[in-house]
Amino acid sequence: MSFDLSEFLTEGLISSINNGLIPSDLATVYAGNYLVKSLIIQAQVTQVSDAIAAYKAAQTATDQAQQQEVNLTSAPEDTLK
Repeated sequence: MSFDLSEFLTEGLISSINNGLIPSDLATVYAGNYLVKSLIIQAQVTQVSDAIAAYKAAQTATDQAQQQEVNLTSAPEDTLK
């Protein structure tokens, strides 16, 4: 069984993003540093960037759904009829 450091770093960043453990800006900095140090390759930086975009899209969708729920629950009774 071999250990792949680049895969470990990439998956760690993606997992940290998806679990909200580190801000996306910091994940981007880490990925850039790993790339400069040749610990990961450009394709893996792209994976991290894609994960950031997906996380932000999911957060936006969640925020919008919560706002719609708030709008519905705080609407005057006359508009609900």
